[in-house]
Amino acid sequence: MLSALHVLSAIVLAPTLDSFFMDPARFIAGVYAQGGVKIPIQRISKPQKKTPAHILSSNVSVANSHEFAYLASVQVGGQDFLALLDTGSSDLWVVTSDCTLQDCSGVPKYTPSSSLNLMADVPFNLNYLMGSVSGTVATETVTLGPFQISSQVLGLANGTSGLGLTGTGNSGILGLSFPLEAAIPDTAGMTLLDNVLSTFDEGSRFFAFKLGRDQISSSFTIGQVDTAFANDTSEFTFTPVDPASGTLSKNERYYDYWKIPIQKMTINGTAFELSPSRVAGAKSPIAVMDTGTTLVLGPSADVDRFYTSIGGTRKMDDMQGGQWQIRCDRAAAVGFVLGEGEGAREYGIDPMDLAWVEGGREGDWCTGGVQANDGVSSGDWLLGDTFLRNVYAIHQVATGSNPPRIGLMHTTNMTAALEEFTRERGPDPTPPAPILSAAPSAPHTLGTAAIWGISGASGYVFGLCLALLISYCVAKRSKK
Repeated sequence: MLSALHVLSAIVLAPTLDSFFMDPARFIAGVYAQGGVKIPIQRISKPQKKTPAHILSSNVSVANSHEFAYLASVQVGGQDFLALLDTGSSDLWVVTSDCTLQDCSGVPKYTPSSSLNLMADVPFNLNYLMGSVSGTVATETVTLGPFQISSQVLGLANGTSGLGLTGTGNSGILGLSFPLEAAIPDTAGMTLLDNVLSTFDEGSRFFAFKLGRDQISSSFTIGQVDTAFANDTSEFTFTPVDPASGTLSKNERYYDYWKIPIQKMTINGTAFELSPSRVAGAKSPIAVMDTGTTLVLGPSADVDRFYTSIGGTRKMDDMQGGQWQIRCDRAAAVGFVLGEGEGAREYGIDPMDLAWVEGGREGDWCTGGVQANDGVSSGDWLLGDTFLRNVYAIHQVATGSNPPRIGLMHTTNMTAALEEFTRERGPDPTPPAPILSAAPSAPHTLGTAAIWGISGASGYVFGLCLALLISYCVAKRSKK
């Protein structure tokens, strides 16, 4: 049972942990229940920039789409910062006072403290498709909620480019994925997530997300579920995380991202089959859960068939961004069937997340909440916030002989969601379209563009307009 500030001593090169009780006056606020903690998070809207006139058709308008980020307060060297909570990356980093570029202007920046220990010979570099971060690896005292790690390894970024930190006021990223994909070498120290979870009993080594449509309905907990959304873990359906490609034996499995099998989709109750997986050895397509990405991304062949089957849709040409759009009043019940065998379950998404018009409606057409991307190298599908807002998700790390697991609980009442959609958007005049369920028989292949990995910058690097939204909110590490 956690009852005081935990101070974790992560020793560089040989991490060890040492917990003791602190003076209650120095207790750091956290909401405790059943042995876990609740970390306050903020839902921040990224300012929407105007779409250049040549991007849109001359005779119709397209509803603006607004991006959102989910941020938590992290203290580094006694200084407070907001960091993106990202299940698609593994590193913790913040910008420093040495970052004078426009990309990082106007955000709080770290200045050296007495507890700083620089590793001058360990550079910190992350290259993104639409930006980059560079700096130095260091250890510093880091506080997350009630946890204080006295020698936490992290990246201190003295330069960022193309990441748009100014728009949301975040000073960095808090990665919550597996150490295998960390840019900082494991010889430098444990990730922040591993340090925190090491203080819990095995059965409580998990974190849980509820990405809400507003700040009140959003939640991030460690070691417990939020009783505002679930009573206990028995309400979740758990699926083992799919191991990284190249892992051969059950005893030597390695994990890179939070990913599980996706069996198929459904459209208005009819099965919509997917292309075979391109992941070596996968029996079904693989879906990656990424809180740092806004949209759902999938193979172009599947996404094209999907929108043709939905009806009331159109695909913009390359000069206009190439993304799919859907009529804002198109009422479609879309589901994702996730899991293995008899344990697979369907999770429907609110039609508001398919015909995506957060922040206001300005026309007959909305940006589709599902878009095409043939470059998600870690899996076949990437399930971002337009899916994750419809579930409560547990991420449990490996314990003993048990692999890591993802637990999902459906939180969207599809009947009520469709009724609310019709009340807000009006009746849907578009007739049903035939479901093109026959998937290609051969696995799809990657395009010739740069392979996109998964990283924390994804939620921020959308672009200047709807045309750049085809970049799909994923600015990912090039090392993939």
